[in-house]
Amino acid sequence: MGQITLSAVTKTFGDVNVIPPLDLSINDGEFVVFVGPSGCGKSTLLRLIAGLEDFSSGKIMIDGKDATDAPPAQRGLAMVFQSYALYPHMSVRKNIAFPLKMAKLSQAEQDKKVDNAARILNLTNYLDRRPGQLSGGQRQRVAIGRAIVREPAAFLFDEPLSNLDAALRVTMRQEISELHQTLKTTMVYVTHDQVEAMTMADKIVVLNAGRIEQVGSPMELYRTPANLFVAGFIGSPKMNFITGAEAAKHGCHTIGVRPEHIEVAPGGIWQGTVGLAEHLGSDTFLKVRTETVGELTVRVSGEMNLHHGDRVSLGPQPGKIYRFDENGKASA
Repeated sequence: MGQITLSAVTKTFGDVNVIPPLDLSINDGEFVVFVGPSGCGKSTLLRLIAGLEDFSSGKIMIDGKDATDAPPAQRGLAMVFQSYALYPHMSVRKNIAFPLKMAKLSQAEQDKKVDNAARILNLTNYLDRRPGQLSGGQRQRVAIGRAIVREPAAFLFDEPLSNLDAALRVTMRQEISELHQTLKTTMVYVTHDQVEAMTMADKIVVLNAGRIEQVGSPMELYRTPANLFVAGFIGSPKMNFITGAEAAKHGCHTIGVRPEHIEVAPGGIWQGTVGLAEHLGSDTFLKVRTETVGELTVRVSGEMNLHHGDRVSLGPQPGKIYRFDENGKASA
């Protein structure tokens, strides 16, 4: 079991209200990602769940039991930090077994749990090595293994991939997703990278200044963002926003068009000049300075023979314009 419910949770540091009253339900077995810009409160919220920070007010229930005042060790949760926090003088086996040793399990039980975690994480051949002899990805897997052996109700990940290079982040993203499918255990994952959120989550919680802007599946947030903040944060490259006369034509304050929903074709409604063209093979990204609606980012599938200074005609795909009112909320 790994159901977590937050009710009217708040957190203040002095006079600063970091987490205004917040309600959130995390279902058993879900992979939930907290995403948002730096300073939005996502790591603080994770630490509140873990018991590493005290609530200013509110309640947390874990599997139907009030855990508001429970210390971290009694919450049945396991946290994986951004830093691996491994003991450099211990072998991989001893690092993974450390929480079991502290719990005074028998050596036979320790060995059984460690061997099982190592098998799941492909670390069996590295159990006698020390952390300094491992790659960054292998060290992160050791940290995850140390969490697995505790058989927690839920795993809490605090930006675990931010210390890895780009290629290794992609690999570890896949491995953590596969681990979730194998263990079927609740996972709560913090990141500022919306690509990580989109590719890993069952449910995304978008945070801004400690407030939940929207909760939903990755495609729900992509297709039906609740407001300008979510629309601009979810999706890569980010959505284009247009105000003024062009938005007024659609009866709203702001319109949004995703880069992949803009077509480059004769007869488009926006005329402009290519400022930057990025040719990636599978996609072409354009920065186009238009004469009426400012700079637009355009994403075209495949190769397109356009370069700096070329004139282009652009237009939104039918039915792919998002509308927002003067308060930034999505409107029909």
